[in-house]
Amino acid sequence: MQLGKATREAYGEALAALGAEMPELVVLDADLSKSTMSKKFADKFPDRFFNMGIAEANMVGVAAGLAAGGKIPFASSFASFLICKGFDQLRMAVAYQGENAKFCGTHAGISIGEDGVSQQGIEDVALACTLNGFVVLVPADEHEMRAAVRAAAHHHGPVYLRAGRPKAPVVYPGGKDVFTIGKADTVRDGKDVTIIACGLMTGAALEAAEALAAQGISARVLNMASVKPLDDDAVRNAARQTGALVVAEEHIAHGGLGSLVAMTVAAAVPVPVEFVNMGNRYAESGTPEELLAKYGLTAADIAAAAKRAMARK
Repeated sequence: MQLGKATREAYGEALAALGAEMPELVVLDADLSKSTMSKKFADKFPDRFFNMGIAEANMVGVAAGLAAGGKIPFASSFASFLICKGFDQLRMAVAYQGENAKFCGTHAGISIGEDGVSQQGIEDVALACTLNGFVVLVPADEHEMRAAVRAAAHHHGPVYLRAGRPKAPVVYPGGKDVFTIGKADTVRDGKDVTIIACGLMTGAALEAAEALAAQGISARVLNMASVKPLDDDAVRNAARQTGALVVAEEHIAHGGLGSLVAMTVAAAVPVPVEFVNMGNRYAESGTPEELLAKYGLTAADIAAAAKRAMARK
């Protein structure tokens, strides 16, 4: 598949574009704006940008205060720092209060590569999903990220956005103008098995579907960028119509997209489900390609999981 920009870069571009339209929008960063790409906003609107230093928990509290004062804050840092270090403030100052604050965790997953385990956010989606009232979005490519940032800005309530470091496969070559929170996109139709994916894994899911097609297997691919709220109808329909599911995510096994899909399936349409994720382990330092291959997060791994799910029908 064609590679586009990294979703973190699209995040920064979207903020800069929205800044001209929304004077109440402000941006905070934890001394990583060149990496999170929020610098694109800072360069255009320096009086509405706040570098909070290496202090994610304090940044979350300040964002909550700005939201309470009528601003629309977007605060960003690496996913592992933002969610893990700022969780108590996200819970008490934002979720409990229902503040209209937005947060972006960049460099998520193991595709950050050589930076190693301390900076690989692999539990952020699970933690964000436990925050009552939070919307959790994991866009698949640059086009979807821009649309998701706009949707987050116009949504009243807290939002967590997940962004990646590497260039992402283009899932929407024609662009994507509208992102609807709570809705999945069928990016490839199929009748034998459904692959549900988010983020970087959506591109891998499409590659897996192409490989399966060459073997006579028709795989549907759902891009579930809205992890919370989940599109339960799309999951139930896929279970009924294809009879087997695979859930692929660049995340630990528990608490993320796979757990949410499993709950929906178990409650309504029990079918075989296979899971492609990190399991219960941390990764190590290496190139993104090496790590994704070693920890079973490739198109080949998804295709193999699809065959296992189909065999259990």
